[in-house]
Amino acid sequence: MGILVAIEGLDGAGKNTIVQRIRAQAADHGISMTTLAFPDYGNSITADLAAEALHGEHGDLSDSAYAMAVLFALDRRRSAPALRAALAEFELVLCDRYVASNAAYSAARLDQGPDGEVVRWIRELEFGRFDLPVPDHQLLLGVPPEVAMDRAQGRADTDASRAKDAYERDADLQTRVWRAYLDLADRQWVSPWLVADGDEAVAAVLRLTVPGASLRS
Repeated sequence: MGILVAIEGLDGAGKNTIVQRIRAQAADHGISMTTLAFPDYGNSITADLAAEALHGEHGDLSDSAYAMAVLFALDRRRSAPALRAALAEFELVLCDRYVASNAAYSAARLDQGPDGEVVRWIRELEFGRFDLPVPDHQLLLGVPPEVAMDRAQGRADTDASRAKDAYERDADLQTRVWRAYLDLADRQWVSPWLVADGDEAVAAVLRLTVPGASLRS
């Protein structure tokens, strides 16, 4: 059975970049690995509905933190068989966002803490009712809101397909999400957490599979 690691962070934190760096280093160390990304835009109807809502469609759907959380949870539930198959086949499975993102964004929207009702509800919904695999480790990329938001803006400026959604345009929300993530990491919510970035983040994930592994120079 492989190790499941969730990579978490703000929009613009560089999650995909870190995942690709880990992939390259894992290949150097002979580690078999695969990745999944959530939301699975373009493949999951619930993910696409959520994205459309955050870009102003579907009436007041995006006004409900619980409704949006359900859409994102259903997106992961759809991928549960593929995730379990990946864990059976590969030594390392990385998720670019996972359940903690739902908890952090929902808690931030509702101004609740890590022990609040919505975080408990998401845990029970996704790990309980939907029976999603619990991550063995969770990595929060230590990129603060001001840096992540600048990156997200630059991405939107150069790629018309990456226009910022309602969550990304809300600077106050992004700051609250960052604090929610830090609270979840401090509580070691669901499984062990690490807050790191860059080389430290890549090396930490490699060591989960190959103790003492070092980065390729």
